[in-house]
Amino acid sequence: MDKYPFREIEPAWQRYWETHKTYKAVEDPSIPKEKRRYVLDMFPYPSAAGLHVGHPEGYTATDIYCRYLRMNGYAVLHPMGFDSFGLPAETYAIQTGTHPKMTTEANIARFREQIKSLGFSYDWDREVSTHESDYYRWTQWIFLKLWEQGLAYVDEIPVWYCEELGTVLANEEVLATPEGPRSERGNHPVERRPVRQWMLKITEYADRLLEGLDALDWPESIKASQRNWIGRSEGANVHFPVVARDGSTGGETIEVFTTRPDTLFGATYMVLAPEHHLVPEITTAEHDAAVREYVARARLKSDLERTEIAKEKTGVFTGGYAINPVNDEKIPVWISDYILISYGTGAIMAVPGHDERDWEFATAFSLPIVKVVADPDDPGAELNKATPQPGIAVNSGPFDGQTTAECKKSITAWLEERGIGRGAVNYKLRDWIFSRQRYWGEPIPLVECEDEYYPIPYDQLPLTLPPVESYKPTGTGESPLAALTEWVECECPDGSGRKGRRETNTMPQWAGSCWYYLRYLDPANPSELASKESIDYWMPVDLYVGGAEHAVLHLLYARFWHKVLFDVGAVNTDEPFVRLVNQGMILGEGGVKMSKSLGNVINPDEIVAEYGADTMRVYEMFMGPLRHDKPWSTNGLIGVHRFLDRIWRVSQRPIVDGDAPLAHARILHKTIKKVSHDTNELALNTAIAQMMIFINEIFGEETLYRSIWEPFVLVLSPYAPHLAEELWKKLGNEPSVSAQPWPGYDEELTRDDEVTVVVQVNGKIRSRMEVPAGTAPKELETKAREIDRIEELIRGKSVVKIVTVPDKLVNIVVK
Repeated sequence: MDKYPFREIEPAWQRYWETHKTYKAVEDPSIPKEKRRYVLDMFPYPSAAGLHVGHPEGYTATDIYCRYLRMNGYAVLHPMGFDSFGLPAETYAIQTGTHPKMTTEANIARFREQIKSLGFSYDWDREVSTHESDYYRWTQWIFLKLWEQGLAYVDEIPVWYCEELGTVLANEEVLATPEGPRSERGNHPVERRPVRQWMLKITEYADRLLEGLDALDWPESIKASQRNWIGRSEGANVHFPVVARDGSTGGETIEVFTTRPDTLFGATYMVLAPEHHLVPEITTAEHDAAVREYVARARLKSDLERTEIAKEKTGVFTGGYAINPVNDEKIPVWISDYILISYGTGAIMAVPGHDERDWEFATAFSLPIVKVVADPDDPGAELNKATPQPGIAVNSGPFDGQTTAECKKSITAWLEERGIGRGAVNYKLRDWIFSRQRYWGEPIPLVECEDEYYPIPYDQLPLTLPPVESYKPTGTGESPLAALTEWVECECPDGSGRKGRRETNTMPQWAGSCWYYLRYLDPANPSELASKESIDYWMPVDLYVGGAEHAVLHLLYARFWHKVLFDVGAVNTDEPFVRLVNQGMILGEGGVKMSKSLGNVINPDEIVAEYGADTMRVYEMFMGPLRHDKPWSTNGLIGVHRFLDRIWRVSQRPIVDGDAPLAHARILHKTIKKVSHDTNELALNTAIAQMMIFINEIFGEETLYRSIWEPFVLVLSPYAPHLAEELWKKLGNEPSVSAQPWPGYDEELTRDDEVTVVVQVNGKIRSRMEVPAGTAPKELETKAREIDRIEELIRGKSVVKIVTVPDKLVNIVVK
């Protein structure tokens, strides 16, 4: 009997699918909206390392789901592309002089070949790559829409700058190490540096980004991450007058945001972020050297390091003072790195009696602690630690006796009446730093003319990247584009004839990935981002699958851009992704993370060559639930290969027509029912387990009944499409198997004649019994009581109640 010839089958069927465009998505208006599905994979960055075994996990799950949907009569859009701008290609260009475009496109070609070798049913006619000018023309178009809406502006802000990489890094790209902050890529030193940056006002959309989460079918953990990142909190902004060196208070004020205005009477000192603009002004000569030294040290720490709860609190007294506006007391002003300039106003009023971090700081530096909130059950209790819980106001003048909720409202109103504070909402979310000082990114389509910026006209887009002699950063904090005088110097686009300078910063890699799902709808459209017809036909994305590592930034930025596009009438929905699923990580053997250093990285090319694409597909889905982390097992892979080989061997038996034995019909219909349900729920491992049960049941037969084999081949086809195509052809059918309707099942044939019912006494399993399926509850109780072991256990005891679950269990509760 021939062995499963996957090396011949798989390339042949891949050629067939490509030649016949088997999976081309078409906007057929006769298919109703409820029978259309847009299923999206997070597209990969085409790294030099090529595809790893983690990529196909999510891709296989969506591919199985899409094949299942098509066979159930759905129109399915399932595209693939590449997030192809990015720092690695530019770093390689700096090292070798090779243009990033050449490196990137060679990597894309390898990725495409690897992806196609796994038999995924993508519509390759819709492929996009974010570095191509006919794609980033529309990224620039979206930027100009943001600009027109007043959502893009220039600011000079302290950011993480890496000299070696020559670019600004986001907080998430900076690692805290014992040697100080380092770049995630390359482990290079980084420091805080004020740099001119383009910013996007994502904060304008903070409330909508929060509110929109409620209706999304996303994992709660991902929604919680987004909510925490946005960090909405209600409270009050309060003004503390700064005491001038001559003792007057008519000049500067320090504004703070607090969620606990009810504790204002307990504010005994203030703390500023080291970067706060008032630090040089309020620092006295006596404390100047210590303050300068502390500020310099703070520049070398990441935000994560600075806000670590367990870290020892550090700080320096500035020598300056401010006035607490509710009791006119003079309180000292300190600086500390646990206060971030990027959150709130970069200053806090410290209430050590009722905030744990303030308590630790006050204790470390012997600062006063005042109790202003008391436990209503024990109002006289002394403070021996911070008590952040709500209670009753004490030592708070006219507000004494009020509950925390009442006091918050009363003091906020009191501040507003006197013009020294106001109710406020604050967000952890900061505006998005949108520029990078590098070459390999989308040029920003603006020109600076005498300190004003003007957009490049839409009909002149795309503004393409010019060739450069060196990809190395200029060393001035500007991108390599700044050295191209002929490109930089241009005429102002306002028609005045004035000279202008092109913007030399480029966009971050996030830009292209914020909207790629829209370009898939209409990738060759030369006059629109996507046609209204294609947007209305497919959007929003019904299912989005990718790694949880994108839980915050990619999803947040994409949602922000989508809402802006909705506001300008470019899209038809306020949210882009209805349902989100995060696949788990594939770990190395033994459950450790795969890494080059451990030598446990699995190359998918080698798996496909040795065992076949269908084996890899089925194995990765059989490893465990899609959403869970799972360890790789070569033995498990071999076991799945044997399963597919058994299917092939069964297929070589003589085919007979006519009715199959009832037992075989039953297992077929159970299999169709189980695989249908589990595929729809993405419970793909249990669907495969049921197919294995089916093969085990029929494996001993010498003949093969067409009536059960043909439907099984259809059910198998989303999981092992190459093998299923070949089996379908062997049955004398025309390809493609994926174009056939999904088989139905007879509910009667899925029911067992007999079932095993568990019998419990007080919740503990004491026996089991075989009974006809559907036995009535009263009869189950009677049969359970008749079992010798059960009769013995309940003899002489009082039966409190009997819980019966038909076909499942009987639980007799006694005392």
